[in-house]
Amino acid sequence: MTAFQFSELFVSALLLTTLAKLWLARRHLAHIAAHRTEVPQAFRDQIDLAAHQKAADYTSAKTRLSMLSALFDAALLLAFTLGGVIQQIADFWLHTFSTPLMQGMAAIVLVLILFSLLEMPFNLYRTFVIEARYGFNKMTLALYLADALKGILLGAALGLPLLFGVLWLMERMGGNWWLYVWGVWVAFNLLLLFIYPTFIAPLFNKFLPLQDESLKVRIEALLKKCGFTASGLFVMDGSKRSTHGNAYFTGFGKTKRIVFFDTLLSRLTPNEIEAVLAHELGHFKRHHVLKRIAFTFTLSLAFLWLLAQLMQASWFYEGLGVTMTSTTFDTALALLLFFLVLPVFNFLLHPLMSAHSRRHEFEADAYAAQQTAAGILANALVKMYQDNAATLTPDPLYSMFYDTHPPALVRIARLLALPGGQP
Repeated sequence: MTAFQFSELFVSALLLTTLAKLWLARRHLAHIAAHRTEVPQAFRDQIDLAAHQKAADYTSAKTRLSMLSALFDAALLLAFTLGGVIQQIADFWLHTFSTPLMQGMAAIVLVLILFSLLEMPFNLYRTFVIEARYGFNKMTLALYLADALKGILLGAALGLPLLFGVLWLMERMGGNWWLYVWGVWVAFNLLLLFIYPTFIAPLFNKFLPLQDESLKVRIEALLKKCGFTASGLFVMDGSKRSTHGNAYFTGFGKTKRIVFFDTLLSRLTPNEIEAVLAHELGHFKRHHVLKRIAFTFTLSLAFLWLLAQLMQASWFYEGLGVTMTSTTFDTALALLLFFLVLPVFNFLLHPLMSAHSRRHEFEADAYAAQQTAAGILANALVKMYQDNAATLTPDPLYSMFYDTHPPALVRIARLLALPGGQP
């Protein structure tokens, strides 16, 4: 393949991916608008028309912003690659630092910083306009900036040593560098799973032990019944930033803990909280977390192998607007280019990934129905749909691409068909 041919392939893939995102978004908007005036029959006893229309408008606002973001991201990627921005950055650091390792680290870090800064207006608009307009945002600008600063410092503390190690291995380990890098990547991610609950998450939120003794007894009984051990039951001050509610497991091995948003506890009954927790336990009992970790690690190994092949080809660099330096600085440029353009080429894999995730959700729902009444979980989910203003009528094709959870109508119908689903 020549550089010109790869440029054509890249531009074509970027154009098709961007047009597909816009087309799917327009379908989604039209489908929501067509069903905005009427609550689906299955939800009329629990969700009124005003709440249904709020969810429709909220989802539409986020979708319109995503369309602008898709166009901006495509233009930004073209500017950095074929537009020559990465080449200019590479030339600058090539004449600033004498060692390829420092040149590579500086180039990658600067590009990541620029991308983050340029995309920040979309995040600000999403938080302080859309989320605020629909009554979800509780974050102040000072808290937003504090979170951003913490994120930068944390990213530097964890990311810079990792980047240094990866680039060093790419330079020193010969043709099989990708195996060594993969090993480091796996170890790093497992380390994050261990340290996240006790060292990282508390940097952003407060986690207090669950105080409701009656609820605690119920939850501990459920955990014992399901054979699950955790280091504690915690309530997170989610209301500090948003009124959205959720619950999740975090950690790995002995550091596993169960976390409830305070906003969720204030809305659901004890029976419903127990049902939501049973669903999360279903993910554990069906080994979904381990399966996702194994799949992610396998996919990363395949991508690193592919990168090892591409970085030997001059057309890969030149086709993306970068001239090879014939030094080990090229390894850093290849790494940067590869992960910038990878999403352009794997967009069509989204439906497969989403379908895999939705199947796990159905399996977890089925497990929860064996531990608690399926109808109770259905009631809890409907409350969560309403509280989070999740649309009940997504476009089926859009949902197939993007939704990691089943559409509300399908999910609730399946739950109600299970034993214990009907009163």
